[in-house]
Amino acid sequence: SVSSSELKCKMKFAIYLPPKAESSKCPVLYWLSGLTCTEQNFITKAGSQQAASEHGIIIVAPDTSPRGCNIEGEEESWDFGTGAGFYVNATQEPWKTNYRMYSYVTEELPRLINSNFPADPEKMSISGHSMGGHGALICALKNPGKYKSVSAFAPICNPIQCAWGQKAFSGYLGPDKSTWELYDATVLAESYSGPELDILIDQGRDDQFLSASQLLPDNLIAACSKKKIPVVFRLQQGYDHSYHFIFSFINDHIKHHAKYLNA
Repeated sequence: SVSSSELKCKMKFAIYLPPKAESSKCPVLYWLSGLTCTEQNFITKAGSQQAASEHGIIIVAPDTSPRGCNIEGEEESWDFGTGAGFYVNATQEPWKTNYRMYSYVTEELPRLINSNFPADPEKMSISGHSMGGHGALICALKNPGKYKSVSAFAPICNPIQCAWGQKAFSGYLGPDKSTWELYDATVLAESYSGPELDILIDQGRDDQFLSASQLLPDNLIAACSKKKIPVVFRLQQGYDHSYHFIFSFINDHIKHHAKYLNA
């Protein structure tokens, strides 16, 4: 674990180095996990190593929130606080000192990876699941040109309109909803004007959170089609929100990123 200046605590991340990294610099795919996850979930359950090895891609999976900051209330619920950083920079007490996952993921972590591993600093992409799919989409939409490609599994697409997002954003960002829009992929897509971004989204048709209106992919797809942002959206019959779903389609996502990272 490495001390983080953004989060003011020790943070763990998982990293996979393909064989190609022994002899040359490799592009990096950042993976952002969902609620309650740590840096371990993806690396142990997603089965990404084979495709990453074939395409010569480093995979980095950070944790989902600061840990052990002794903030009152951080352990009270599974969808806020520990394991639920939502990839925002908090502006409210008592969260704002530590809960800066957005800056950690987009700035501090890449600096750390680029200076300590054989990573090509010009070639990074981002992906994630659920809360992490939200994170991946906002990182790409807020930083035009920084990431070569983006993909997501069952992302929270329009957090200002769903219960998870409303709870997290009011806690981390306060009552002014205009600040929430800075971290909402659907709103960000409506004003995106960067280089072309190719988005791949997989969504399980039997996902209980889709039917509970937590994910709202239709809103994002509508915003992207208005702005002519290319999105491939695949609704996968028979799949739910679990890691079995990610395991089943991770190769397609790595191939999607490889097309841009190895161009």
